[in-house]
Amino acid sequence: MHRSLDILGEKWSLLIIRNAFRGQTKFSEFRDALGVPSDILTARLATLVEAGVLERRAYREPGARERSSYHLTERGRALKTVLVALQEWGDSYTPWPGGRVSLVQRAGTSDHVELAFVDDTGAAVSPDEVALVPGPSAGLTW
Repeated sequence: MHRSLDILGEKWSLLIIRNAFRGQTKFSEFRDALGVPSDILTARLATLVEAGVLERRAYREPGARERSSYHLTERGRALKTVLVALQEWGDSYTPWPGGRVSLVQRAGTSDHVELAFVDDTGAAVSPDEVALVPGPSAGLTW
């Protein structure tokens, strides 16, 4: 977890990733939607690119200089479950007065989707039955 937090443990990083899932790719889109200062956004994007969460791609709009767009990599797309888990936790324990800010649905439908623990057979497991136990590298950071 320590190594993950080095990359993701700052609020702007997670918000950038969330907005990338919503289709934003340009610096100005992230800056305007999030209200993040440009210097902080530049640093966070660099960290996420260096970590392999985002990929930088060059583009040029007519009459403008070359710029970079930012796209989720496979590693970045794998964070969807993390973001959904954080959103579900926030909706349950720190809800907005007007209700959920966004919904988790099956793409292309209005079917509600929830994260769940399942065992090797696909059977649901209660969170109370799940244990976090030290693994082979636990002595390094546990």
